Amino acid sequence: MKLSQDRILFLARESLARLRDEKLVEISNFAQALRAGREVLEQFAEQGDAVDAAARRKIASLKRGVVEGSAEWDILYRRYRDEELRKKGPAR
Repeated sequence: MKLSQDRILFLARESLARLRDEKLVEISNFAQALRAGREVLEQFAEQGDAVDAAARRKIASLKRGVVEGSAEWDILYRRYRDEELRKKGPAR
């Protein structure tokens, strides 16, 4: 999932603000929490990019040329993406 640094920062800020506003957490140092939230979102995005790339490599390696956007490609992509996510285990 391709997210710009600005989008990641926005998502982290909005998430923390909502958690704070709904009184689900107490944030004593918002800047520090924002840095930690941004790092978590960056790691999540990187993992998604790695899974996407692995699924695309598997499809590209097939002898029969599967055209991206076709129904077969979509099915294979989902299958290979799910396999890669299972290999990586639960998100941390």
